[in-house]
Amino acid sequence: MSNSSGTAVATTDTVAYLRTPAAIRERAALVLQHVENGQSAWFSLDAGGLEAAVQATLKVTRQRFRDPAKIPFHSRWRHFEAGGRDRWAMLAERMKDLSAAEIARRRIDLAVVAVLLDAGAGGLWSYKEPASGQSFMRSEGLAVASFNMFANGAFSRDSRNDPLRVDAERLARLTPNDIAMGFQVRGHNSLLGLEGRAGLLRKLGNVGLERPGALFDLLASGPEVKAASILAMLLDKLAPIWPSRLELDGVALGDVWQHPAVGLVPFHKLSQWMSYSIVEPLQGAGLKVVELDALTGLPEYRNGGLLVDSGALKPKQKLLLEKVFAPGDEAIVEWRALTVALLDQVAEHVRGHLKMDAASLPLVKVLEAGTWFAGRTLAAERRKDGGPPISVESDGTVF
Repeated sequence: MSNSSGTAVATTDTVAYLRTPAAIRERAALVLQHVENGQSAWFSLDAGGLEAAVQATLKVTRQRFRDPAKIPFHSRWRHFEAGGRDRWAMLAERMKDLSAAEIARRRIDLAVVAVLLDAGAGGLWSYKEPASGQSFMRSEGLAVASFNMFANGAFSRDSRNDPLRVDAERLARLTPNDIAMGFQVRGHNSLLGLEGRAGLLRKLGNVGLERPGALFDLLASGPEVKAASILAMLLDKLAPIWPSRLELDGVALGDVWQHPAVGLVPFHKLSQWMSYSIVEPLQGAGLKVVELDALTGLPEYRNGGLLVDSGALKPKQKLLLEKVFAPGDEAIVEWRALTVALLDQVAEHVRGHLKMDAASLPLVKVLEAGTWFAGRTLAAERRKDGGPPISVESDGTVF
């Protein structure tokens, strides 16, 4: 309801706007303009460095995919295949009697939990998979650990009789020790943001969804699903799980931050990562997901690191590469916004080099081909620990 001044309506409209991919791009463009005008204390832009980022992306793309038409989507499902093992296919026999819709629900169960556990792990942690003996670090390690917890029934209310699902009542009781056990955390194998990860999953268990897979039924109202509708649904239904940082008249904004020259700048990185990761379960159930390019590039440290390490973004202060920043610091908000804006430019240039268009090579495939791996490659070449060029404190809920 609106009061006589219209404030409630204005607040509702602002929150709704900040939850759209259009707002992410528009606010990122304002930050880009701020930097282009030479007003940033932190970054300057270099066209030659942007082309270097494009070439680095093309190099890993050509190494990984002989046929660009076969590039898959950037999603959590790629990490479940780490080490050349199709882990989901290995579970197929255990689900052969389930309907396509129920399999989609279970895939969404897994994807949502695995994305929420995918914040930066730090350089000290690794996971050794019992079944394969393979060891993984960072995103792949977090994915494989999440997958194996799921496969073993760690998130199910009935782990003995129906393990391959995620139930709210189990998530609501999840403790940091449960995550530590599943992720092999111990004194010499520490994981950043353990409390934050467990806290997110407990909150997920209390948002009013019987299971994350219930999102399938909310999205599957017709033969087509717009990618932006997936994000809108996630931001609506999962809004209560995010830590209360900035609020607008009591509404927690989630991954939205203040920039002194621009105002509120939204990113919704984990929610967009989750949106991308829900696409394949929906497609597997026969739904068509359209307008994928409405979603933005992911403003996280691999994509952002590519832009810094390639020279597309030039640090103006040595401090930027030495200090550990908080996610809300001006430098980090700026870095992430520039990442969103410049990833669109990188994608356009990559398509030009490969003689493809946005329909055949949407941004989500450029990320996979792609920018994320190029960022990791440059990081490994430049720093012994392979970490990002700019350090950000991780509480397990942003990156």
